[in-house]
Amino acid sequence: MAKKCDICNTKIESTFLNKLLGTHVKDKKGKKHFICPECQKKYGSKEEMLKNI
Repeated sequence: MAKKCDICNTKIESTFLNKLLGTHVKDKKGKKHFICPECQKKYGSKEEMLKNI
């Protein structure tokens, strides 16, 4: 199951065990947002990532 980054909308790669190579952050309502490694490097903190979604 391919996930897309919620910031830049690119496909996030996964390992052979279907683990994402990126991360996910939860907003105040508890919804998960998936983030690719490039955006994770670009926006260091969780707050910056949630601002750009």
